[in-house]
Amino acid sequence: MGAWYYFDANALAKRYSQETGTELINELFHRAPVARMACLSLSILEIMSILVRKKNDGRLSMHAFGKAAANFRAEVIDAKEFSKATINDAVVLSAMGFVSKHSINATDAVILRSVLNMKEKLETTGDEQLILITSDKRLAKAAKREGVTVFDPEVDTLASLQESLDAASKIKNRFIPT
Repeated sequence: MGAWYYFDANALAKRYSQETGTELINELFHRAPVARMACLSLSILEIMSILVRKKNDGRLSMHAFGKAAANFRAEVIDAKEFSKATINDAVVLSAMGFVSKHSINATDAVILRSVLNMKEKLETTGDEQLILITSDKRLAKAAKREGVTVFDPEVDTLASLQESLDAASKIKNRFIPT
């Protein structure tokens, strides 16, 4: 059994710019195969926007920005094994209800719909888990209400992530006939 890690933009940006949670994101990249990582394709633009904003306001030097952008390109944008979930009109339209149901913004609603679509697809194989990596409190709360396991690199620990994986594994194993 393996786990998939679905990043929102702010969580994945921690990989490329030092902030609270960066160490845990880096550790996750060392422990988990990139082939089991995903993000929304729109998040690529958001991450570049975050990096540019940090360069423009002085939180990243020009050198640090160049290095971060190059690493991001190599690890995510150009990496075939890192999954980029695409969106279409059907995803957008099916995400609309999440805005009012969970009081989240449009991008978070699309992320949540994409996460749930991926979770449903993985559940059909019967041996996969999906963990949403986010520090966005509203998105995390909405995802939990929809039955998604959430890891917040700003407050959680790798031990808590492992506990979540172990708990999910035990629940799934209860339903597997022996």
